[in-house]
Amino acid sequence: MSGVPVLAIDGPSASGKGTVAERVARALGFHFLDSGALYRLTALAAMKAGVALDDEVGVAALAAALPATFRDGMVWLAGEDVTDAIRAEAVGEGASKVAALPAVRAALLDRQRAYRQPPGLVADGRDMGTVVFPDAETKVFLTASAEARAERRYKQLIEKGNSASLLALVADMQARDARDTARAVAPLKPAPDALLLDTTHMGIEAAVQAVLDHHRTQQGN
Repeated sequence: MSGVPVLAIDGPSASGKGTVAERVARALGFHFLDSGALYRLTALAAMKAGVALDDEVGVAALAAALPATFRDGMVWLAGEDVTDAIRAEAVGEGASKVAALPAVRAALLDRQRAYRQPPGLVADGRDMGTVVFPDAETKVFLTASAEARAERRYKQLIEKGNSASLLALVADMQARDARDTARAVAPLKPAPDALLLDTTHMGIEAAVQAVLDHHRTQQGN
C-alpha cells in the first residue's frame, strides 16, 4: 500500500491534532486513524477478554487483530461504541501498561500501517511521520504552548461536568511533554520534513485549512 497517500499529523497532547486530522480526512474523503486510541482500545479489549495486561503474548495477539473503527468522532470496537469507555481512568492506566510491552508496540505498528487504504489516510499521533509512516507525502507537526493546551483541556473537562485545576493541567502538560520527548522508543519530535504549525493563537478551521493547503502544495497542485 506504499502508493496510497498518507498525511501524518503529530504533536503533543491537546495540540488539536485529533480534531484537525479528522476534519482534514473528511475534507479529502480519506480514512482517519487516531493512533493513541489504539493503545486504549488494546487495553480495553484485554480487559473484556480477561487477558492479563502483563501477558505480552496474549495482549499482542489482541492488538494485532484489533477490530477498531474511527468515524464521526466516535470509536468502535467490534461494532460497539466505546468512545467514552476508552477514556476511563482504568483504561488509561491499562493503556500505559500495554504500551510498555515491545510485542504490543510491534503488533500495533503493523496494525496502524494496515489503515493505509485507498484513497488515502490521515493519521494522528506522536510518531506517525517519524516511525509509522516515514514515507508519508505530507507531514505536519502541530504544537501550542502548554498554557494554551491546558486551557483547551480545562474547557473540555468543565463542559463534561468534571472538576479541574488549570494550574495542575499546565504542570501535567509540561511533565507529559518531557516524558514524550525524552523516551527511548519513538520519542515525540517533528520529522525533518514536517510543516511546523503553532496553534496557540489559531482556531481549528484555520489549522485545517493550513494543513489542506500544505498537502496540496506537496502534491504539486
